[in-house]
Amino acid sequence: MIERAVHSIYDSYTGRRLLAAVFVVIGVVIAAFILLHVVPGDPARAVLGEHASAGAVLALDKQWGLNQSLPDQFGHYIHDLVTGQLGSSYFYHENVISLIGQRIAPTAWLVLFASALAVLISVPLAAIAASRHDRFADHAIRAGGVVGLGMPAFWIGIVFIEIFAQHLHVLPTGGWGNSDWQHFEGLIMPALTAALAIIPILVRSLRVGMLEVLESDFVASARARGLSERRVLLVHVARNAVIPTITLLGLNIAYLVGSTVIVEQVFALNGVGYLLVDSITNRDYPVVQGLVLFMATAVVLINLATDLISARLDPRIRLR
Repeated sequence: MIERAVHSIYDSYTGRRLLAAVFVVIGVVIAAFILLHVVPGDPARAVLGEHASAGAVLALDKQWGLNQSLPDQFGHYIHDLVTGQLGSSYFYHENVISLIGQRIAPTAWLVLFASALAVLISVPLAAIAASRHDRFADHAIRAGGVVGLGMPAFWIGIVFIEIFAQHLHVLPTGGWGNSDWQHFEGLIMPALTAALAIIPILVRSLRVGMLEVLESDFVASARARGLSERRVLLVHVARNAVIPTITLLGLNIAYLVGSTVIVEQVFALNGVGYLLVDSITNRDYPVVQGLVLFMATAVVLINLATDLISARLDPRIRLR
């Protein structure tokens, strides 16, 4: 019966994607543990300082179990994961799950805000480029996308801070703030910085899809019925060209989860990415392992949701 249930799960598209997602997370967990422990550096030495005695460092290593063999440490790590424990931070002296939970909000809102901005900007630009194929507007939008792809996120962030915070004084230089309005203000520049990294990719994909759909018979029929060009583009063309872009959007939202490390550093957002950099610097193994697990799970879930949405919109994906 169990074997039949496993075959039933595997035979379904959703089941196959879920199984693949589980194996990816397991692989990331193993790789994160191994890579983190082969990197030079001693967490005890990082916490106690360079001038700490060898005896004090050895005692702290023993307290944390770092004097054990790598297989033994890995066994304890897996046991903690299975029991829902990620340990305690060496540097912050807090439970890892609680520590990550305190930092999720800025990162989650940053990813959501950046994704929304990317969609709101990409769709009109792609529609303009497709409707004016090989004209000035099309060439300008494509050239702007190439320039945007060549600009590092940290440089864009610094330019935004210089313009909107230092000269115009309309936005804060950084930070998360305390009220809802301060949260919103603090996210405008970081979200726009993160969104600009994926807007050119989305515009390019959606533009190509729209150009293909524009040649379809149903588009000619819609125009013959007297529908406005704007309605034809946004309702008929965009809806049918959006499926490949949804997959690309999901991949880039997953990319945003990782890119928040840079953006949060530039704008001093005390989120998951900011915590990850600090924890790597301090050799805080439990926190780094917990953050890698969290980010990997978030990326896998985003990709899984993207695949399922695409399969729902296009049944041919499930058949393949």
